[in-house]
Amino acid sequence: MLTTTLHLCQSLYYPYCGGILLLALKLVRNLCAGELRNQDSFIEKNGVDIVSNIICSKEIVNDSNYGIIRMGLQVLANVSLAGKEHQVVIWDRIYSLKFVEIAKLQRKDTCDPLCMIVYTCIEGNDELINKLCSDNALPLLVEIVRTASAVGFGEDWLKLILSKTCIEESYFTPLFSKLRYASTESTDGGLPQMHMFTQDQLFLLSILSEIINEQIEHVTVSKAFAFDVFKILKTALGILDCVSRPKSSLPTGSIDIDALGYSLCILRDICAFDGHDNFKEGYVDIVESLLSLGLIERLLDLLRDLEPPAIIRRTVQHGENQDTTTSSGKVCPYKGFRSDIVAVIGNCVYRRKHAQDEIRAKNGILLMLQQCVTDDENPFLREWGIWGVRNLLEGNGENQRLVGELEIQGSVDLPELSGLGLRVDVDQKTRRAKLVNTG
Repeated sequence: MLTTTLHLCQSLYYPYCGGILLLALKLVRNLCAGELRNQDSFIEKNGVDIVSNIICSKEIVNDSNYGIIRMGLQVLANVSLAGKEHQVVIWDRIYSLKFVEIAKLQRKDTCDPLCMIVYTCIEGNDELINKLCSDNALPLLVEIVRTASAVGFGEDWLKLILSKTCIEESYFTPLFSKLRYASTESTDGGLPQMHMFTQDQLFLLSILSEIINEQIEHVTVSKAFAFDVFKILKTALGILDCVSRPKSSLPTGSIDIDALGYSLCILRDICAFDGHDNFKEGYVDIVESLLSLGLIERLLDLLRDLEPPAIIRRTVQHGENQDTTTSSGKVCPYKGFRSDIVAVIGNCVYRRKHAQDEIRAKNGILLMLQQCVTDDENPFLREWGIWGVRNLLEGNGENQRLVGELEIQGSVDLPELSGLGLRVDVDQKTRRAKLVNTG
Protein backbone atom coordinates (compact mmCIF):
# COMPACT_ATOMS: atom_id res chain seq x y z
CA MET A 1 0.00 0.00 0.00
CA LEU A 2 2.83 2.43 0.84
CA THR A 3 4.64 1.78 -2.44
CA THR A 4 1.44 2.17 -4.45
CA THR A 5 0.54 5.41 -2.68
CA LEU A 6 4.00 6.89 -3.26
CA HIS A 7 3.68 6.09 -6.98
CA LEU A 8 0.30 7.77 -6.95
CA CYS A 9 1.77 10.90 -5.37
CA GLN A 10 4.32 11.08 -8.19
CA SER A 11 1.67 10.81 -10.90
CA LEU A 12 -0.78 13.41 -9.56
CA TYR A 13 -0.66 16.80 -11.24
CA TYR A 14 -1.09 19.92 -9.14
CA PRO A 15 -3.33 21.91 -8.89
CA TYR A 16 -5.94 19.78 -10.70
CA CYS A 17 -5.43 16.80 -8.40
CA GLY A 18 -4.61 18.81 -5.29
CA GLY A 19 -7.35 17.23 -3.18
CA ILE A 20 -6.36 13.67 -4.03
CA LEU A 21 -2.67 14.52 -3.46
CA LEU A 22 -3.48 15.77 0.03
CA LEU A 23 -5.34 12.54 0.83
CA ALA A 24 -2.50 10.43 -0.56
CA LEU A 25 0.08 12.23 1.60
CA LYS A 26 -2.20 11.81 4.60
CA LEU A 27 -2.32 8.06 3.97
CA VAL A 28 1.49 7.90 3.71
CA ARG A 29 1.80 9.90 6.94
CA ASN A 30 -0.47 7.48 8.78
CA LEU A 31 1.25 4.42 7.34
CA CYS A 32 4.60 5.74 8.62
CA ALA A 33 3.37 6.64 12.09
CA GLY A 34 5.38 4.36 14.38
CA GLU A 35 5.51 1.47 11.88
CA LEU A 36 9.18 0.60 11.33
CA ARG A 37 8.61 -1.60 8.27
CA ASN A 38 6.80 1.19 6.48
CA GLN A 39 9.40 3.72 7.58
CA ASP A 40 12.15 1.52 6.17
CA SER A 41 10.19 0.98 2.97
CA PHE A 42 9.65 4.74 2.64
CA ILE A 43 13.42 5.24 2.57
CA GLU A 44 14.00 2.30 0.21
CA LYS A 45 11.37 3.54 -2.27
CA ASN A 46 12.94 7.00 -2.41
CA GLY A 47 10.03 8.47 -0.47
CA VAL A 48 12.12 11.33 0.91
CA ASP A 49 12.82 12.68 -2.58
CA ILE A 50 9.24 12.11 -3.73
CA VAL A 51 7.66 14.00 -0.82
CA SER A 52 10.34 16.71 -0.75
CA ASN A 53 9.90 17.40 -4.47
CA ILE A 54 6.16 17.76 -3.96
CA ILE A 55 6.18 20.17 -1.01
CA CYS A 56 9.12 22.21 -2.35
CA SER A 57 7.70 22.56 -5.86
CA LYS A 58 7.24 26.14 -7.04
CA GLU A 59 3.58 25.51 -7.88
CA ILE A 60 2.68 24.47 -4.34
CA VAL A 61 4.95 26.94 -2.50
CA ASN A 62 3.91 29.89 -4.67
CA ASP A 63 0.27 28.86 -4.33
CA SER A 64 0.76 28.75 -0.55
CA ASN A 65 -0.98 25.40 -0.29
CA TYR A 66 -0.24 25.05 3.39
CA GLY A 67 -2.30 21.87 3.74
CA ILE A 68 -0.16 19.85 1.33
CA ILE A 69 3.10 21.32 2.68
CA ARG A 70 2.12 20.60 6.26
CA MET A 71 1.07 17.04 5.43
CA GLY A 72 4.34 16.38 3.59
CA LEU A 73 6.35 17.71 6.51
CA GLN A 74 4.42 15.46 8.87
CA VAL A 75 5.30 12.48 6.66
CA LEU A 76 9.03 13.31 6.95
CA ALA A 77 8.66 13.96 10.67
CA ASN A 78 7.15 10.52 11.25
CA VAL A 79 9.90 8.82 9.27
CA SER A 80 12.63 10.80 11.05
CA LEU A 81 11.60 9.18 14.33
CA ALA A 82 12.72 5.76 13.03
CA GLY A 83 16.41 6.27 13.71
CA LYS A 84 19.71 7.81 12.70
CA GLU A 85 19.87 6.24 9.23
CA HIS A 86 16.49 7.68 8.32
CA GLN A 87 17.43 11.06 9.78
CA VAL A 88 20.60 11.32 7.70
CA VAL A 89 18.68 10.69 4.48
CA ILE A 90 16.02 13.26 5.39
CA TRP A 91 18.62 15.79 6.47
CA ASP A 92 20.35 15.63 3.10
CA ARG A 93 17.17 17.11 1.59
CA ILE A 94 16.36 19.58 4.38
CA TYR A 95 19.92 20.83 4.13
CA SER A 96 19.09 22.20 0.69
CA LEU A 97 17.94 25.79 0.34
CA LYS A 98 14.53 24.67 -0.96
CA PHE A 99 13.30 24.16 2.59
CA VAL A 100 14.22 27.76 3.41
CA GLU A 101 11.34 28.81 1.16
CA ILE A 102 8.99 26.70 3.28
CA ALA A 103 10.33 28.34 6.44
CA LYS A 104 9.68 31.76 4.89
CA LEU A 105 5.95 31.02 4.56
CA GLN A 106 5.54 32.27 8.14
CA ARG A 107 2.85 29.78 9.07
CA LYS A 108 2.65 28.12 12.46
CA ASP A 109 1.12 24.95 11.01
CA THR A 110 4.13 24.45 8.71
CA CYS A 111 6.79 25.74 11.09
CA ASP A 112 5.99 23.26 13.89
CA PRO A 113 6.49 20.04 11.85
CA LEU A 114 9.57 21.55 10.19
CA CYS A 115 11.03 22.20 13.65
CA MET A 116 10.19 18.63 14.66
CA ILE A 117 12.15 17.28 11.70
CA VAL A 118 15.14 19.54 12.37
CA TYR A 119 15.33 18.69 16.06
CA THR A 120 14.85 14.97 15.54
CA CYS A 121 17.73 14.98 13.07
CA ILE A 122 20.21 17.02 15.16
CA GLU A 123 19.41 15.55 18.58
CA GLY A 124 22.45 13.54 19.62
CA ASN A 125 24.23 14.19 16.33
CA ASP A 126 26.99 16.78 16.68
CA GLU A 127 27.83 16.60 12.99
CA LEU A 128 24.32 17.61 11.94
CA ILE A 129 24.24 20.36 14.59
CA ASN A 130 27.39 21.80 13.05
CA LYS A 131 25.85 21.55 9.58
CA LEU A 132 22.65 23.29 10.71
CA CYS A 133 24.65 26.21 12.05
CA SER A 134 27.03 26.41 9.12
CA ASP A 135 26.84 29.21 6.58
CA ASN A 136 24.98 26.96 4.16
CA ALA A 137 22.13 25.87 6.44
CA LEU A 138 21.96 28.71 8.96
CA PRO A 139 19.45 30.61 6.77
CA LEU A 140 16.97 27.80 7.48
CA LEU A 141 17.24 28.34 11.24
CA VAL A 142 17.12 32.12 10.77
CA GLU A 143 13.84 31.91 8.82
CA ILE A 144 12.37 29.48 11.36
CA VAL A 145 13.07 31.98 14.16
CA ARG A 146 11.67 34.86 12.11
CA THR A 147 8.52 32.87 11.42
CA ALA A 148 8.07 32.01 15.10
CA SER A 149 8.70 35.66 15.98
CA ALA A 150 5.98 36.76 13.58
CA VAL A 151 3.28 34.12 14.10
CA GLY A 152 4.33 32.21 17.22
CA PHE A 153 4.71 28.46 17.60
CA GLY A 154 2.43 25.78 18.96
CA GLU A 155 4.82 23.02 20.01
CA ASP A 156 8.11 22.93 21.89
CA TRP A 157 10.30 21.72 19.02
CA LEU A 158 11.66 25.22 18.44
CA LYS A 159 12.63 25.54 22.10
CA LEU A 160 14.45 22.25 21.91
CA ILE A 161 16.37 23.38 18.81
CA LEU A 162 17.36 26.70 20.38
CA SER A 163 18.32 25.06 23.66
CA LYS A 164 20.61 22.68 21.81
CA THR A 165 22.19 25.16 19.38
CA CYS A 166 22.29 28.41 21.35
CA ILE A 167 22.49 27.47 25.03
CA GLU A 168 24.34 24.15 25.07
CA GLU A 169 26.42 24.77 21.94
CA SER A 170 28.17 27.95 20.81
CA TYR A 171 25.96 29.06 17.92
CA PHE A 172 24.00 31.83 19.60
CA THR A 173 26.04 34.72 18.18
CA PRO A 174 25.91 33.61 14.51
CA LEU A 175 22.13 33.25 14.73
CA PHE A 176 21.68 36.46 16.71
CA SER A 177 23.78 38.39 14.19
CA LYS A 178 21.80 37.07 11.21
CA LEU A 179 18.60 38.39 12.81
CA ARG A 180 19.90 41.95 12.66
CA TYR A 181 18.66 44.67 10.33
CA ALA A 182 19.20 48.42 10.27
CA SER A 183 15.91 49.96 11.33
CA THR A 184 12.18 49.59 11.70
CA GLU A 185 9.51 51.69 10.07
CA SER A 186 8.13 54.51 12.14
CA THR A 187 4.64 53.95 13.49
CA ASP A 188 3.69 57.59 12.95
CA GLY A 189 4.79 57.81 9.34
CA GLY A 190 8.00 59.66 10.16
CA LEU A 191 11.59 58.60 9.76
CA PRO A 192 12.49 54.99 10.54
CA GLN A 193 13.30 54.37 14.20
CA MET A 194 16.82 53.16 14.90
CA HIS A 195 17.28 50.46 17.52
CA MET A 196 20.26 48.64 18.93
CA PHE A 197 18.34 45.38 18.51
CA THR A 198 15.56 44.00 16.33
CA GLN A 199 12.24 42.41 17.11
CA ASP A 200 13.54 39.03 15.93
CA GLN A 201 16.61 39.32 18.17
CA LEU A 202 14.38 40.26 21.07
CA PHE A 203 12.17 37.24 20.40
CA LEU A 204 15.23 34.97 20.46
CA LEU A 205 16.41 36.44 23.77
CA SER A 206 12.97 36.11 25.34
CA ILE A 207 12.64 32.44 24.33
CA LEU A 208 16.12 31.61 25.61
CA SER A 209 15.36 33.41 28.87
CA GLU A 210 12.20 31.37 29.22
CA ILE A 211 14.05 28.11 28.51
CA ILE A 212 16.75 28.77 31.09
CA ASN A 213 14.26 29.92 33.71
CA GLU A 214 12.17 26.77 33.27
CA GLN A 215 14.92 24.21 32.60
CA ILE A 216 18.01 25.49 34.42
CA GLU A 217 18.65 22.13 36.10
CA HIS A 218 18.19 20.21 32.84
CA VAL A 219 20.35 22.16 30.39
CA THR A 220 24.10 22.60 30.19
CA VAL A 221 24.93 26.24 29.57
CA SER A 222 27.99 26.88 27.43
CA LYS A 223 30.51 29.53 28.40
CA ALA A 224 30.21 31.04 24.93
CA PHE A 225 26.50 31.67 25.44
CA ALA A 226 26.99 33.21 28.89
CA PHE A 227 29.73 35.50 27.59
CA ASP A 228 27.66 36.57 24.58
CA VAL A 229 24.70 37.48 26.79
CA PHE A 230 27.00 39.53 29.04
CA LYS A 231 28.19 41.42 25.95
CA ILE A 232 24.59 42.13 24.99
CA LEU A 233 23.91 43.41 28.50
CA LYS A 234 26.86 45.82 28.34
CA THR A 235 25.71 47.09 24.95
CA ALA A 236 22.10 47.50 26.05
CA LEU A 237 23.07 49.52 29.12
CA GLY A 238 23.56 52.46 26.79
CA ILE A 239 19.81 53.06 26.75
CA LEU A 240 19.83 54.11 30.43
CA ASP A 241 20.86 57.62 29.40
CA CYS A 242 17.58 58.24 27.61
CA VAL A 243 14.81 56.31 29.37
CA SER A 244 11.88 57.70 31.32
CA ARG A 245 10.36 56.43 34.53
CA PRO A 246 9.12 52.84 34.08
CA LYS A 247 5.47 52.18 33.34
CA SER A 248 5.49 48.38 33.17
CA SER A 249 7.49 45.25 33.78
CA LEU A 250 8.88 43.04 31.01
CA PRO A 251 7.91 43.04 28.22
CA THR A 252 7.60 46.82 28.00
CA GLY A 253 7.00 47.12 24.26
CA SER A 254 10.38 48.77 23.75
CA ILE A 255 12.76 46.50 21.85
CA ASP A 256 15.95 47.83 23.40
CA ILE A 257 14.64 47.96 26.97
CA ASP A 258 13.27 44.43 26.70
CA ALA A 259 16.59 43.19 25.28
CA LEU A 260 18.34 44.71 28.29
CA GLY A 261 15.86 43.08 30.66
CA TYR A 262 15.96 39.61 29.13
CA SER A 263 19.77 39.55 29.01
CA LEU A 264 19.83 40.49 32.70
CA CYS A 265 17.26 37.80 33.52
CA ILE A 266 19.32 35.19 31.67
CA LEU A 267 22.40 36.10 33.70
CA ARG A 268 20.35 36.05 36.89
CA ASP A 269 19.22 32.48 36.23
CA ILE A 270 22.64 31.30 35.06
CA CYS A 271 24.22 32.64 38.25
CA ALA A 272 21.48 31.02 40.34
CA PHE A 273 22.95 27.62 39.58
CA ASP A 274 24.77 26.36 42.66
CA GLY A 275 27.80 24.41 41.55
CA HIS A 276 28.57 23.36 45.12
CA ASP A 277 25.62 21.01 45.52
CA ASN A 278 26.49 18.22 43.10
CA PHE A 279 24.90 19.76 40.03
CA LYS A 280 26.37 19.47 36.54
CA GLU A 281 30.13 19.34 36.53
CA GLY A 282 31.73 22.45 35.09
CA TYR A 283 28.73 24.72 35.52
CA VAL A 284 30.31 26.71 38.33
CA ASP A 285 33.17 27.56 35.97
CA ILE A 286 30.77 29.66 33.93
CA VAL A 287 29.84 31.82 36.90
CA GLU A 288 33.49 32.13 37.88
CA SER A 289 34.34 33.16 34.33
CA LEU A 290 31.63 35.81 34.35
CA LEU A 291 33.05 37.15 37.60
CA SER A 292 36.50 37.29 36.01
CA LEU A 293 35.04 39.46 33.24
CA GLY A 294 34.00 42.06 35.82
CA LEU A 295 30.31 41.20 36.19
CA ILE A 296 30.06 42.25 39.84
CA GLU A 297 31.95 45.49 39.30
CA ARG A 298 29.70 46.35 36.37
CA LEU A 299 26.53 45.69 38.40
CA LEU A 300 27.72 47.60 41.47
CA ASP A 301 28.55 50.61 39.29
CA LEU A 302 25.12 50.28 37.72
CA LEU A 303 23.42 50.28 41.12
CA ARG A 304 25.36 53.38 42.16
CA ASP A 305 24.38 55.19 38.96
CA LEU A 306 20.68 54.53 39.56
CA GLU A 307 18.67 56.89 41.70
CA PRO A 308 18.04 55.38 45.17
CA PRO A 309 14.89 53.34 45.83
CA ALA A 310 11.77 55.50 46.23
CA ILE A 311 11.58 55.20 50.03
CA ILE A 312 15.20 56.32 50.39
CA ARG A 313 14.68 59.18 47.95
CA ARG A 314 11.72 60.41 49.97
CA THR A 315 13.69 60.17 53.20
CA VAL A 316 16.64 62.13 51.87
CA GLN A 317 14.45 64.72 50.16
CA HIS A 318 12.42 65.27 53.31
CA GLY A 319 15.48 65.51 55.49
CA GLU A 320 17.16 68.01 53.20
CA ASN A 321 13.92 69.87 52.52
CA GLN A 322 14.27 69.25 48.80
CA ASP A 323 11.65 69.40 46.13
CA THR A 324 10.23 65.86 45.97
CA THR A 325 9.97 66.11 42.20
CA THR A 326 13.74 66.17 41.80
CA SER A 327 16.14 63.30 42.05
CA SER A 328 19.62 62.43 40.92
CA GLY A 329 20.72 59.34 39.11
CA LYS A 330 19.38 57.26 36.28
CA VAL A 331 15.90 55.77 36.43
CA CYS A 332 15.04 52.11 36.06
CA PRO A 333 14.02 51.36 32.46
CA TYR A 334 11.37 48.82 33.53
CA LYS A 335 9.67 47.73 36.72
CA GLY A 336 11.86 45.15 38.36
CA PHE A 337 15.17 46.30 36.84
CA ARG A 338 16.78 47.05 40.21
CA SER A 339 15.47 43.76 41.61
CA ASP A 340 17.07 41.86 38.73
CA ILE A 341 20.45 43.54 39.32
CA VAL A 342 20.35 42.76 43.03
CA ALA A 343 19.28 39.19 42.24
CA VAL A 344 22.28 38.63 39.94
CA ILE A 345 24.66 39.96 42.60
CA GLY A 346 23.03 37.88 45.31
CA ASN A 347 23.27 34.74 43.21
CA CYS A 348 26.90 35.41 42.29
CA VAL A 349 28.10 35.68 45.90
CA TYR A 350 26.33 32.55 47.12
CA ARG A 351 29.11 30.51 48.80
CA ARG A 352 31.78 32.32 46.80
CA LYS A 353 34.04 34.02 49.33
CA HIS A 354 36.20 35.81 46.79
CA ALA A 355 33.04 37.39 45.34
CA GLN A 356 31.91 38.39 48.84
CA ASP A 357 35.34 39.95 49.44
CA GLU A 358 35.20 41.80 46.13
CA ILE A 359 31.98 43.52 47.09
CA ARG A 360 33.44 44.56 50.44
CA ALA A 361 36.59 45.86 48.72
CA LYS A 362 34.45 47.92 46.35
CA ASN A 363 32.39 49.40 49.19
CA GLY A 364 29.33 47.55 48.01
CA ILE A 365 28.00 46.12 51.28
CA LEU A 366 26.24 49.29 52.39
CA LEU A 367 24.93 49.69 48.85
CA MET A 368 23.43 46.19 49.05
CA LEU A 369 21.93 46.95 52.46
CA GLN A 370 20.17 49.93 50.90
CA GLN A 371 18.35 47.54 48.58
CA CYS A 372 16.61 45.76 51.47
CA VAL A 373 13.54 47.98 51.19
CA THR A 374 10.17 47.81 49.53
CA ASP A 375 9.87 49.68 46.25
CA ASP A 376 6.79 50.11 44.06
CA GLU A 377 8.92 50.16 40.93
CA ASN A 378 10.77 46.98 41.86
CA PRO A 379 8.62 44.11 43.12
CA PHE A 380 10.42 41.76 45.52
CA LEU A 381 13.37 44.16 45.88
CA ARG A 382 13.35 43.69 49.65
CA GLU A 383 13.38 39.91 49.31
CA TRP A 384 16.20 39.91 46.76
CA GLY A 385 18.11 42.45 48.86
CA ILE A 386 17.85 40.28 51.97
CA TRP A 387 18.91 37.24 49.92
CA GLY A 388 21.94 39.13 48.64
CA VAL A 389 23.01 40.40 52.06
CA ARG A 390 22.50 36.96 53.55
CA ASN A 391 24.84 35.50 50.93
CA LEU A 392 27.35 38.30 51.46
CA LEU A 393 27.62 37.49 55.15
CA GLU A 394 27.48 33.69 55.09
CA GLY A 395 30.85 32.27 56.12
CA ASN A 396 32.58 35.66 55.79
CA GLY A 397 33.77 37.06 59.13
CA GLU A 398 35.17 40.26 57.61
CA ASN A 399 31.82 41.15 56.05
CA GLN A 400 29.99 40.26 59.26
CA ARG A 401 32.26 42.54 61.32
CA LEU A 402 31.81 45.40 58.89
CA VAL A 403 28.02 45.20 59.12
CA GLY A 404 28.16 44.79 62.90
CA GLU A 405 30.13 48.02 63.22
CA LEU A 406 27.58 50.07 61.30
CA GLU A 407 25.72 52.58 63.42
CA ILE A 408 22.66 54.69 62.81
CA GLN A 409 23.93 58.25 62.53
CA GLY A 410 20.60 60.01 62.89
CA SER A 411 16.97 59.94 61.96
CA VAL A 412 14.64 61.68 59.57
CA ASP A 413 10.90 61.94 60.13
CA LEU A 414 9.03 60.48 57.17
CA PRO A 415 5.75 62.06 56.07
CA GLU A 416 4.18 58.60 56.15
CA LEU A 417 5.08 58.19 59.83
CA SER A 418 4.16 61.75 60.78
CA GLY A 419 0.71 61.17 59.39
CA LEU A 420 0.34 58.28 61.83
CA GLY A 421 1.57 60.34 64.79
CA LEU A 422 4.95 58.59 64.90
CA ARG A 423 8.59 59.54 64.50
CA VAL A 424 11.90 57.70 64.42
CA ASP A 425 14.36 58.30 67.25
CA VAL A 426 17.81 56.83 67.83
CA ASP A 427 18.68 55.31 71.21
CA GLN A 428 21.94 57.03 72.19
CA LYS A 429 23.21 53.98 74.06
CA THR A 430 22.41 51.17 71.62
CA ARG A 431 22.41 53.33 68.46
CA ARG A 432 19.29 51.47 67.42
CA ALA A 433 16.24 53.06 65.82
CA LYS A 434 12.92 53.08 67.65
CA LEU A 435 9.43 54.41 66.93
CA VAL A 436 8.10 57.13 69.24
CA ASN A 437 4.49 58.21 69.53
CA THR A 438 4.23 61.99 69.08
CA GLY A 439 0.59 62.21 70.14
